[in-house]
Amino acid sequence: MNLKGTKKKNQVVTANIFEQQELLKKAEVIRKNLTASTWHELETNGKFDKNAKLSFISDDMLILGCDVGSETHYLRAIDTRGRELSKSAHSFSNDSEGFQSAREWAVELAVKNDKKQIVLGLEPTGHYWFCLAAWMISNGISVVQVNPYAVKQSKEIEDNSQLKDDRKDPKLIANLVKDGNSGMPYLPEKIYADMRRLSMFRDQLTEDRIRNINRLHRELKIYFPEYMDAFGKIDGAFALEVLRVSAIPSDITELGAEGIKNIWHDAKLRGRGYSRVSEIVSCAEKSVGLTHGTDAGWEAVKWFAEQILKLDEQLTEIESALHKKCMEIPYAENILEINGVGENILAGILAEMGDISRFDDVKEIQKLSGMGLVACSSGKHKGQTKISHRGRKRLRYWLFQAAKSAVSHADEFKRLHVYYTTRDKNPLKKMQSLIVIACKILRVIYTILKTGTAYDPQKLLKDIKRPETALTQSAA
Repeated sequence: MNLKGTKKKNQVVTANIFEQQELLKKAEVIRKNLTASTWHELETNGKFDKNAKLSFISDDMLILGCDVGSETHYLRAIDTRGRELSKSAHSFSNDSEGFQSAREWAVELAVKNDKKQIVLGLEPTGHYWFCLAAWMISNGISVVQVNPYAVKQSKEIEDNSQLKDDRKDPKLIANLVKDGNSGMPYLPEKIYADMRRLSMFRDQLTEDRIRNINRLHRELKIYFPEYMDAFGKIDGAFALEVLRVSAIPSDITELGAEGIKNIWHDAKLRGRGYSRVSEIVSCAEKSVGLTHGTDAGWEAVKWFAEQILKLDEQLTEIESALHKKCMEIPYAENILEINGVGENILAGILAEMGDISRFDDVKEIQKLSGMGLVACSSGKHKGQTKISHRGRKRLRYWLFQAAKSAVSHADEFKRLHVYYTTRDKNPLKKMQSLIVIACKILRVIYTILKTGTAYDPQKLLKDIKRPETALTQSAA
């Protein structure tokens, strides 16, 4: 009996060894054959619509859902029928070792369930998903995104519970991917990556500048309430050069007109600012500002003024680099033919929009910017049509700035604005008209970048459906 038992035990051990070796061979084959699909393959060869997304999720694909965190991520796995293949959520750290462990965990599940490819779904949480997505794609795992709003709305479908946590979310995400409710992530590459980062840096510096200006206003309201009458615009070069020397009315009075002029001469300023010197001194002499705590107040004003001047220098450097990058994009110079669309606005639009080749239609960019039209209608009720406001808000901001500037400087857009707001049928409000013009500028930019055609202002005026005489009278 002992001999028979020992022999049977050895056979089981041998079988387990062979089984483990077979699993290792299958795992190695899966690792070699893993292929990551990106927007280059799926979005540049036609529209990646709902049917294409459902076709992309094949039966031999392991679907992973990932809840992204700042330090720890959580994974769960399902098949194309929605059956969970993982016994529990797998947690891994936000580093190379953690990424490798997540990949090996997924490969092991793929081997056990006869899967050949792996797709990872995640909801974009701030900037924490950037490195994870890039690493997974470079290691053969396709990555798709789901809308965080869709995850939130579907949380009760899973278990009829309002619970939403790091261990439940991965399965919600995986089910959304299974049903084709996902999209390909876009991380800017090459010149577009540089432009996106420079544009974000410019926005951050601009916010810092506005913050310092607001704080400067507060200090001056306390110690020199008449500063607006004296300086007019306190973030101008002439005002800042005086403020970095002194903002206390008694000190300005002591400096006098000649002392202030000497400050401007030393800073090598030229212009009409010298004409305000007498008003500055006069306002300082009559000031009713506080006289206690002026030493600390002067230090604060000086610091804010110096910070604003430094930020102005940094913004100039950033914008110069951004403009150079912008001109490296083919046909970008043709867009500058639109009066009112300058280098700053164009650089902001291109940085937020990214590579134009990933779009098959301009409506996709319009939706990305949050300018797609939406309305809630049911039966006899017809809801108000408005823009969605969902998408890249900075792209929407720069398109709106382009519309305002074009209406002010370009005759063809000015005439269109008049037509839209005064036409007999369905006249638009001014804000609605600017949104329409922003979308029209987007179509012009899209056409120029796609085809390389030159800008023709006369083509825009074809939208006007009334006689030229009536348009001229309304414009007058």
